[in-house]
Amino acid sequence: MRATGIVRRIDDLGRVVIPKEIRRTMRIKEGSPLEIYTDKEGSLILKKYSQVKELNDFASEYAKALGQTLKGICCITDTENIIAAQGQGRKDFLNKPLTAEMEKIMSQRKIVVFNAGDTINIAYEEGYKDGYIKVIAPIVNQGDVLGSVILIFSDKDRSVESARVLSQCAAEFLSAQIEE
Repeated sequence: MRATGIVRRIDDLGRVVIPKEIRRTMRIKEGSPLEIYTDKEGSLILKKYSQVKELNDFASEYAKALGQTLKGICCITDTENIIAAQGQGRKDFLNKPLTAEMEKIMSQRKIVVFNAGDTINIAYEEGYKDGYIKVIAPIVNQGDVLGSVILIFSDKDRSVESARVLSQCAAEFLSAQIEE
């Protein structure tokens, strides 16, 4: 564990302020869910919580089915990272952080289609920039964006409309799994 040299006091309601520098570095925004843990040494640990990541095994299987159906790549993300990826080239995506551009797209809460030749970087160090169609469907639950379903494929393999419908179905299904 790293020491920051920052000391905060707990107020009369039991709250403590996480310093702005730490929130910025950890990408913690207002309303971000945090898990609270304690360890044997008496340390208090705050960890960012991802509802989509809780579905990791399930999301991976769902991504596999979509990737095979589409004959492309399917990625499932939380709001910051790609948590599941299936299809040829999945290693270029799995566990990579999302770009600020992707976060902005998800915040629009609508399905976005990028045609072959359009430039969009989904994740840092991603290799599929041009020549592929990308369909991005946000996973929205009770008004909150929790992640996205991303389909990447060449236009000769599948129509854009069928991929749009598949991504929307996947996003809505994953959102429903989170509610349970």
